[in-house]
Amino acid sequence: MKTLFLKNMMPFAVAVLGISGAFATTLMQNASESNGPMVGYIANSQNQCINIPVACGDISPFLCRLNGASGAVAYEQEDGGNCVQPLYRP
Repeated sequence: MKTLFLKNMMPFAVAVLGISGAFATTLMQNASESNGPMVGYIANSQNQCINIPVACGDISPFLCRLNGASGAVAYEQEDGGNCVQPLYRP
């Protein structure tokens, strides 16, 4: 009885594992890559970056600031050392 049950259920179990593996692979491919925290810098009056790093992100609709909700706005540093693109809260 046990061998008959095993012989009849083995193909079904293999099919279930194959289908679940296909779904898991598809879900892993569709998962969006979240960006890690970015380092923002404070700009002076000439839009040159000052070396004051601030932990920022790019998801929130709120601007990233030096002291949380207040203070100077943090910017992304470009190759020339200019701060033009504002960053957002993590």
